[in-house]
Amino acid sequence: MMKLFRVTAAAAITLGMSAMPGLAEIDTVNLRLAHVVNEQDGFHAAATKFKELVAERSDGKITVEIFPNATLGDERTLLEGMQIGTVDMGVITNGPVSNFLEEMAVFELPFLFPSPEAAYKVLDGEIGQELLDRLSEVNLKGLAYAERGFRNLTNSKRPVNTPADLSGLRVRVMENPVYIDSFRELGADAIPMAWTEALTAMQQGTIDGQENPVGVVYSFKLNETQTNMTMTRHTYAPAIFVMGMPKWSQLSEETQQIVRQAAQEAAEYERALNARLEGEQLQALKDAGMTVIENADLSAFSAAVQPVYEKYGEKFGDYLPRIQEALN
Repeated sequence: MMKLFRVTAAAAITLGMSAMPGLAEIDTVNLRLAHVVNEQDGFHAAATKFKELVAERSDGKITVEIFPNATLGDERTLLEGMQIGTVDMGVITNGPVSNFLEEMAVFELPFLFPSPEAAYKVLDGEIGQELLDRLSEVNLKGLAYAERGFRNLTNSKRPVNTPADLSGLRVRVMENPVYIDSFRELGADAIPMAWTEALTAMQQGTIDGQENPVGVVYSFKLNETQTNMTMTRHTYAPAIFVMGMPKWSQLSEETQQIVRQAAQEAAEYERALNARLEGEQLQALKDAGMTVIENADLSAFSAAVQPVYEKYGEKFGDYLPRIQEALN
């Protein structure tokens, strides 16, 4: 009887071990992860958390080298590098990703999501995961949705309370047609450009404004050139943990599992961090002298951008109605 017990116990232990990724099955690999913002930004916090998680769960076999501040190129360049295998992975704003898979831009239709929680429900659900999987069509592997967050307008010229106040303002937007057309409908002179170029353009005064979440305004000290911020919250912008398929296909299934799970957890970590810090950052910007408009006529802004829905709704196939149904 005792011999039978020992055999049964040994078999159970063996079965349990086979159901878990074994360290021998995890690749020894270094991942080069790039982003375009500085070390004070939420993207860097997400990247750092990802680095910690994969190292812990692989017993140090998976290491991550982080390249911030666009040292490997702007976001389009990084994505192109992932496609051909010269860059492994990154945390990339959704806007540039949609230049590779157009339907990704559906998430950034103006005034689509009423809250972060509503956005998370869609992104982490069937629709969001379906679009992540579709990135393989363009030789990219979507891992998880972090966030850039709800975007707000800043400018160096005047307070903006209504769309009419935007008339003639030169506003930098991402190189994304939804953003370009949204701000043109609002009356601004929408100027698409990479973020690294925008920083110089603001300092030189060749553009008047830009739109980004509070965390970006704070971490890049945009209050030094942008004297006004309007809390328009006009668009919720996801960000994506994304890897090039050339690198992804080299990884074992066990390594892929660790990477995917760590990306999701790091994304959720960054979301919670952004929520916790936004109030403090907004107050710091006010204390530094920035004029913050918190009671703008958002209904007028929403009405002004309705032509964007008419123009792009059908381009996204059934994704827009499916998102609206999920939100309702």
